Amino acid sequence: MGRSFARWWAGCSLRLRLTAAAALVIAAGLAGAGVLLVAWLHAGLIRQLDQTATQRASVVAAALTSGKPSGSLPGSEDGSTAVQVVDNRGRVQASSANLEGEPRLFSFPASGSGEPRARSVHGLPLGQEATWRAVALPAGPGRGPLTVYVALPTTSVDRGLAQLTTAFTMGVPVAVALLTTVGWVLLGGALRPVELLRAQAADIPASDLGRRLDVPPARDELGRLAATLNDLLARLDTAGRQQRRFIADAAHELRSPVSSLRAQLEVALQHPGTTRWDALAPDLAAETWRLSRLIDDLVQLARLDARPAYRQDPVDLDDVVFTEVRRIRPERPHIVVDQSAVGAARVIGDANALSRVVRNLLDNAARHARHQVDVGLHTLEGTAELVVADDGPGIPAADRERVFDRFTRLDAARARDAGGSGLGLAIVHDIVTAHRGTVHVEDNSPGARLLVRLPLAGRPEVCEPTGLQRISRSGSPTWTGRGARRGG
Repeated sequence: MGRSFARWWAGCSLRLRLTAAAALVIAAGLAGAGVLLVAWLHAGLIRQLDQTATQRASVVAAALTSGKPSGSLPGSEDGSTAVQVVDNRGRVQASSANLEGEPRLFSFPASGSGEPRARSVHGLPLGQEATWRAVALPAGPGRGPLTVYVALPTTSVDRGLAQLTTAFTMGVPVAVALLTTVGWVLLGGALRPVELLRAQAADIPASDLGRRLDVPPARDELGRLAATLNDLLARLDTAGRQQRRFIADAAHELRSPVSSLRAQLEVALQHPGTTRWDALAPDLAAETWRLSRLIDDLVQLARLDARPAYRQDPVDLDDVVFTEVRRIRPERPHIVVDQSAVGAARVIGDANALSRVVRNLLDNAARHARHQVDVGLHTLEGTAELVVADDGPGIPAADRERVFDRFTRLDAARARDAGGSGLGLAIVHDIVTAHRGTVHVEDNSPGARLLVRLPLAGRPEVCEPTGLQRISRSGSPTWTGRGARRGG
């Protein structure tokens, strides 16, 4: 039963739930206020009744000039006041006319301090089933031998409180109903902009994320919600455009080597007798290598976009540099790779990812160098600085930011025919940024000089975490940053 109600309640509209909650709070508040008011009035009226009885008891006590009063005491003609004077032995010495002949009816003693003592009593033989408020006051010589009891009925008090309780019982539901109706109307007006925002958001198709929601003029929670949703739509639109651009560029890059392979193979198959496979094989191998490299770069970028969990291990960056230099020398025998300026430097990061950074920098430099590539590594103020310079055509100052965008080629010297896909430096930028480092281009006169800075191992982190989680060797998460992409 409880689960069914919970499911039903969870399925109700927000307006209904808020109105129901408000109605319950209003009902509880009015009921509590009514109870407190009735209790307060009851206490006040009883206190006034006690004061009246005390005044009448004081009048009777003052009239007792001797220890043994004679005659009957004055009482109200309608029998609304009952008076008895009792001695210290419990015998009735005097009473009001409506209690003549009655035995002692009040048993509680008077206060020894002379202050009146009040009690509620029941069952007085006065012909009415009512509660009485009785006070006891010492009287007589020395205020000791006699006790004066005066009782007044609480009928008027009970009647007034009963009428007030009836009025509350009838009025509270009406007030709750009226206030709930007002709350329902006000909530409907307050939630109407939310419904409009929902309807506008529902009308935005996935193919047109350039549309935006209408921001309410008031600078309240709804206005901030609409602005946040518009910001989210803008980021989704930007991400979608980048994804579509990436897919189009990737398809364009893949089409060229695939088309070249297909054309050469089709020609060879159409003329099998004249085809020299020994001469064709190097060209096919080169296109295959280019296609493989492009696919590898695309896979690497896809992994970077998925924010991989890089390890946080101590890495000797100089060893990584030496390994990559030994790899590239046989591939580029006509290029001199000078590593004499490489010194020791230890950083924290993922060894495979940092190897990819050095490999891409060396490949990029060797691809555009005329005769020589210079590699340097040194430490400066808690930072490892890796420098890869070539003596090629260089990179214009206006393009030194754009060169890190994906699929970027600047001119004929850095065209597709040189073997590059325009992804190598983009991968370098993403990996270095994820390792809390920076990369930029400088002039080498002639050529380009790419400078990578990475924090040394053991250096206190000064960057604020930006939400990208990395995994340390111990398995505990540490936070690293991922900077904003420079276009692309």
